[in-house]
Amino acid sequence: MAIDAATVRKVAHLARIKTPDDRLEPLAAELNGILSWIEQLAEVDVDGVEPMTSNVAQALRLREDAVTDGDKVTDIMANAPRSADGFFVVPKVVE
Repeated sequence: MAIDAATVRKVAHLARIKTPDDRLEPLAAELNGILSWIEQLAEVDVDGVEPMTSNVAQALRLREDAVTDGDKVTDIMANAPRSADGFFVVPKVVE
């Protein structure tokens, strides 16, 4: 299926996309390239390959939930303009 400038104009009108006339031919060429790529995908032999609907159904590899870089309260608090008891002190914003 080949797409020409008239088809691009019609699709742009239906999609409510303002397209200048000088862009119709390049867009037609791009769309034809996309369609030829889709035709190449249709030629791929997928017999015996089960469709994968989602990778969520696969078991996820889990790691141990352990702190590997902690216990730096004093280093972090050194960057704070004001702190108290290991917390940042900020101005009250809610009345």
